Amino acid sequence: MRWTDFLNTLSGAVWGAPMTVLLLGAGLFLSLRTGFPQIVRFPQMLRHTLGAAFQKGKKSGGVSPLQATCTALAGAVGTGNIAGVAGAVALGGPGAVFWMWVSAALGMCTKYCEVALALRFRRRGPGGQWLGGPMYYIRDGLGRRFAPLAGAFALFGALASFGIGCTAQVNTVAETVKGAAAAFFPLTPAQQALIAWCVSILCATAAAAVILGGVQRLAEVTSRIVPAMALLYLAAALAVILLRAGELPRVLRAIIQGAFDPAAATGGAAGIGLRQAMGRGISRGVFSNEAGMGSSPIAHASATADHPAGQGLLGIFEVFTDTVVICTLTALVILLGVGAENLPYGADPGAALTLRGFQSVLGGRGPGLLLAAVLSLFALSTLLAWSYYGSRCVEYLLGPRAAKGYQLLFCLAAALSGGIRLEIVWTVSELFNGLMAVPNLIGVLALSPVAARLTRDYFKRRTAPFL
Repeated sequence: MRWTDFLNTLSGAVWGAPMTVLLLGAGLFLSLRTGFPQIVRFPQMLRHTLGAAFQKGKKSGGVSPLQATCTALAGAVGTGNIAGVAGAVALGGPGAVFWMWVSAALGMCTKYCEVALALRFRRRGPGGQWLGGPMYYIRDGLGRRFAPLAGAFALFGALASFGIGCTAQVNTVAETVKGAAAAFFPLTPAQQALIAWCVSILCATAAAAVILGGVQRLAEVTSRIVPAMALLYLAAALAVILLRAGELPRVLRAIIQGAFDPAAATGGAAGIGLRQAMGRGISRGVFSNEAGMGSSPIAHASATADHPAGQGLLGIFEVFTDTVVICTLTALVILLGVGAENLPYGADPGAALTLRGFQSVLGGRGPGLLLAAVLSLFALSTLLAWSYYGSRCVEYLLGPRAAKGYQLLFCLAAALSGGIRLEIVWTVSELFNGLMAVPNLIGVLALSPVAARLTRDYFKRRTAPFL
């Protein structure tokens, strides 16, 4: 067996039925324990989250709620929203989109609890900054006997940062830039390789300039990049949807039908079954919004929030924005522009499929340049956020001095990421994502009484400021 086949088999085992049950079951259980805040409190979240998020951070070693949320969103809103969704639709059919919605609906509560627990069990670091995340709430919330589980999360988190947070991002940007350049002039294989290396080195250089500046610089940069990139992409996607609005009912029917009868929605293409539609939709949904993985609570823990549950509502907003809004728009661009009947089923086309969707509706070379620009912003923001996550994981395992060495290694990995095969990148990324989720979900489920108590306390004190 080739090692690539081994990786595919291992990733398939990690993301099999047990992981699907664990993710969906955890989201449902936590929703029941906390009173479905993603539904019951959703209007309050929309009314108050954005306004409260713009409060300035206090001078207490932390960052503002907006900056913490943007850092977390930077880690979540990445190439998974473009290339990952394209792969989910091609490998799982249109029905995969429905299962992304399901995972997001339940994942909102999972993220809410993760963030609330991260703030409840965070601690001050040597420099006065806040340190928090699954490794801390597992160890300090469940007791020292669970320290190995906390260490396992930190180890998988550090390894995952090189996959989902580094190689997958840079590699996808390189592929998209090559596609955009090819629209203007033909490229030889040598020229394509040169572009990939140049993109990798540029990404690594830009990342190093921010990463080595610490959490404050990271928060300042992401709070500017995230809103800009999201608005730019939303405008382009909405243009496609408006121009093909007449076909929208047909596409929505294909999504719903494909969720329960993939063969009917795809015409039996590539033998896609219900299990594959569910698995691809859920795994790529989690890849995108990271609910259950435990990554973004590391960023939220640095916020100057006054109550853990208040910051938890920003976690709900994060998943909603990432999956329900951005991933859905990407899927609609593909299904409206390319058509369910023309998808390359059985292959993982990456961002090229999303580009086809834009070009088929908007035409010309502009979509390629637009997607290359947006993807570059998406990837850079995710690169920055995941360097922070990985750095905190390494710091937990090996101490503060090891963090600098990790950051340099991370930048080196980014510089070498452009020439790796896309299929291998996504397989390894999904594998480590799943391995991260297991210890984190065990910790969150075991600490669900704490999350429920924080929820009751917060909403009893609704006369207090939001954050």
